[in-house]
Amino acid sequence: MDRDFQAALRRSLSGLGLALGAGAEERLARYAERLLAWNRKVNLTAVTDPAELAEKHLADSLALLPEVAGARALLDVGSGAGLPGIPLAIACPELSVTCCDSASKKVAFVKAVAAELELRVRGVAVRAAGDPEREGLPRADRVVSRALADPDRWLPLGRNYLASGGVLLAMLGRGAEEGELRRSGEAAGLRLVGVRRFALPLSGAQRAVASYRA
Repeated sequence: MDRDFQAALRRSLSGLGLALGAGAEERLARYAERLLAWNRKVNLTAVTDPAELAEKHLADSLALLPEVAGARALLDVGSGAGLPGIPLAIACPELSVTCCDSASKKVAFVKAVAAELELRVRGVAVRAAGDPEREGLPRADRVVSRALADPDRWLPLGRNYLASGGVLLAMLGRGAEEGELRRSGEAAGLRLVGVRRFALPLSGAQRAVASYRA
């Protein structure tokens, strides 16, 4: 991967206060290379500039590391090309990650890159509808979806995949008002336990992560 990618990744991680273990940056670069290579044949991402990909896909995914700390298993619903699941698996080698998506070509990419990078990542081609046993999906202690940003849609669905004591994560943009997030959680039978706000260091794009427990 080119120098612009490496510089953008390092600046983004530093700006978010994230430190990765040995070899993680190299694996992230290899993941990005494979993502862009596959993207020429399979529609995986609209972001094709390497530096932009480093911030808007990789750093944005890795911003969840504080919420994922201590988790054993993570389920990434509507994972697409493996975001945020694969970057989190790279940063947390002990984490068991399941990425599910309804698009079999995207899941094929997830499986291929996970095998190449020797990650604890399983890809499942299924549309998550709230029935983990039928769908062959686990109940996990961290459940997240980057694709479903609307809490009113995501929270009632995601709670079905929580293991006992697990945390459901909602990735949000600028308009994350805490009162609304609390009400959305209550409507889904969930308790809002935290909202963390941050900005992506290069673009300044506003982000928030809301955490819920059953």
